[in-house]
Amino acid sequence: MEFLESVRLSWRAIRSHKLRSVLTTLGIIIGVGAVITFVTLGASLQADILGQVGAERTPNVYVWSGPEGQNAGPGAGAQPVFTERDLTELRNVAGVSAVVPRGIVPTAAVSSGGDTVAQRQVIATSPASFDSATFVSGRAFEQGEREVVLNEQAARLFESQATVGDEVTLRLASGESADAEVVGLLNSSSGGGPFEGFDSQPLVFVPTDPFYDTTIESPATGETQRVYPTVTVVANDFGAVAEVQESVRAYLADESDAASLAPGDYEFSVRTDQDLVDQLEELLDTLTNFVTGIAVISLVVGSIGIANIMLVSVTERTREIGIMKAVGAQNRDVLQLFLLEAVMLGVLGAVAGTPVGVLGAYAAAEYIGLSLVFPLEWFAIAVGVGVLVGVLAGLYPAWNAARTDPIDALRYE
Repeated sequence: MEFLESVRLSWRAIRSHKLRSVLTTLGIIIGVGAVITFVTLGASLQADILGQVGAERTPNVYVWSGPEGQNAGPGAGAQPVFTERDLTELRNVAGVSAVVPRGIVPTAAVSSGGDTVAQRQVIATSPASFDSATFVSGRAFEQGEREVVLNEQAARLFESQATVGDEVTLRLASGESADAEVVGLLNSSSGGGPFEGFDSQPLVFVPTDPFYDTTIESPATGETQRVYPTVTVVANDFGAVAEVQESVRAYLADESDAASLAPGDYEFSVRTDQDLVDQLEELLDTLTNFVTGIAVISLVVGSIGIANIMLVSVTERTREIGIMKAVGAQNRDVLQLFLLEAVMLGVLGAVAGTPVGVLGAYAAAEYIGLSLVFPLEWFAIAVGVGVLVGVLAGLYPAWNAARTDPIDALRYE
């Protein structure tokens, strides 16, 4: 039997049972559509997040001590182990231009202009933290002064938006209060680094002196010094980052107070911007693959539907098979006929599922406010999988039809 004749007969069989064919391909349509939707959303989310994280690369090395083997975000589980002596020694490392400590001051609320808003913590750091930041107005605070810097999100928390020159009151978790003057407003995209999670949350920054009072005795000097959970080491330029990263690791392992103060089951993390981007990309890939894997299950269900309908079709057309064989059709002709029918069902489902997936991704992206990024290679993969599902689902029914005895088939009622 000629191939085109097999195609014609297969298409006629599909058209003769329109509703059944539509319901059969529905599983493939849903499966392919779900795969394309989730893969597109994953690629769009990854592009959006990595675009924000990597938009302004800095020659920074981020340092903290966290539980060993914990593959979490920057600063996760960090303990205060970096003393003032450690900061001084790190500033003396070749290629380092600045060392920026970061500590947390627990608070209950922040008040300004008669408004009080909940704020569970403010960030204590040094003026060098703002060297690459963009100020909407004002300037960085000075060490030893009762001054604060807010980002725009924090300023908008108050009914009368806080501005430079306003007085704020920090209500500390200990029950005490501390007054300070707003001296700078950060651009909404500034100030939120890896330790703040990169997102646009309200941030309040204060100088370590006089607001940060977490201290410990330095193992090396015996003096009581401030101690910090996270530190940012700024290299002179991007070319020096790799060397600074290795030098920081070497110092922390051999000579630092932090090595003595860190718990035994903790390890030092010394990451660059690129390290953090790579880690985030790997996490997003894993999440996308997991969700896509769930969507692929619907393709498996669709293949079972095709196999089931093809088995029914073989049973219904037993006499037709007998007649075909009686007039000279070979086993391979019968196999080709039913296999083509299953493949055509798979192709129809895959082709129809593609626009469904695109529309689903567009609707979801509009809802959550993402710019769509289409991974075109996955479109081809999804359609290819749909066709493959048709082939695999049709193999056994087609083989079963080819094995039908023509005499028994002609007797079949």
